[in-house]
Amino acid sequence: MAGRRVVVTGIGTINPLGNCIEEYFDNLTKGVSAAAPITHFDASKFRSRIACEVKNYDWTRYFDRKEVRKYDIFAQYAMVSADEALRDANIVDNEQINRERVGVIWGSGTGGTTTFYEESKGYIEGNFTPRFSPFFVPRMVIDLAPGFISLKYGFMGPNYSTVSACASSNHAMIDALNLIRWGKADIIVTGGSEASINEPGVGSFCAMQALSTRNDDAAHASRPFDADRDGFVIGEGGGALIFEELEHAVARGAKIYCEVVGGGMSADAYHMTAPHPEGKGAMMAMREAILDAEIAPADIDYINAHGTSTPLGDIAEINAIVNLFGDHAYKLNISSTKSMAGHLLGGTAAIEALACVMAITRGIVPPTINVENVDPAIDSALNLTLGQAQAREVRCALSNTFGFGGHNSTIIFRKM
Repeated sequence: MAGRRVVVTGIGTINPLGNCIEEYFDNLTKGVSAAAPITHFDASKFRSRIACEVKNYDWTRYFDRKEVRKYDIFAQYAMVSADEALRDANIVDNEQINRERVGVIWGSGTGGTTTFYEESKGYIEGNFTPRFSPFFVPRMVIDLAPGFISLKYGFMGPNYSTVSACASSNHAMIDALNLIRWGKADIIVTGGSEASINEPGVGSFCAMQALSTRNDDAAHASRPFDADRDGFVIGEGGGALIFEELEHAVARGAKIYCEVVGGGMSADAYHMTAPHPEGKGAMMAMREAILDAEIAPADIDYINAHGTSTPLGDIAEINAIVNLFGDHAYKLNISSTKSMAGHLLGGTAAIEALACVMAITRGIVPPTINVENVDPAIDSALNLTLGQAQAREVRCALSNTFGFGGHNSTIIFRKM
């Protein structure tokens, strides 16, 4: 697509594999599993009692007591990851940045479910008199995550949230890419966050039979593409990327990680939760992203697959990849980092975009772990990057995320 070029100039995260970028990249490379028994609440009543929780999070490192009262945990993850990315991009204290030209576009699928549950439970149980917190709505609604980021740093450009289940933060990044291309902003803080490891979050996915019940072997429960996969492992956290117009970045001497070159979106129009069995919508999203990037399918070296470890979803995505890429599918590295970090729902695309940045800048493709027997419906000649990270030059990395409702989104990053 013609327009201004967009690059990544800052990255940040807090997720089950690390509370900063370097810790995350290190554990991705090592193939560490973050899955373990749930500690956030008593999960003994549920079929699935495991999750990928953020480890050793101490909110006092980032917020004072008065300030933190305003933020649901999903918004805290948004602000922590955004702050790291903004500091990495040298924007926080940079007085030369025109804050009227800086926006925030953030994705989340469920937002402040912890706040909603705790406030509603407190009211029903009579702990209030009856009175809800004045921070109930600001803590709960999804759009306050980008709102809080803009308030903290004075950013006055485009500011909103995208909500499309697990595709949310890819949609946020695609919107950020296009708004910069169109000249609506010079810099956009983008990404996503989620914090649904709570009673309603886990309980609702259990009711849908979407979660793995490998409770006695949590570390190996998330096993995309494996014949014995039985559902995803829910995760939490956030990831942030600073998208910036190329000439603007060069003029201020910014560090450039890679270029953002294309985005594609589609709908399955098939089922409320199940993917199209042939991956038709997924294939459309990838095809549109490649067309938007003005590259050829053969230019893609790595695909960070949606790969949730669900019986239907993994097969549909692989079918889409093979149908779209043909013979080149067998020259790709494909991996699912959800095998390590779990599934962050609306925040998942953000940390998977960061995995693509790592693959491009460091020449390391993160692995798919826990695969003991590849599903016989998947061609064993495909390189699923099993067990260990693989070194290779990655010119272009493509990241897929798909969500309930048939939402499909794909974004492509390119080496500079």
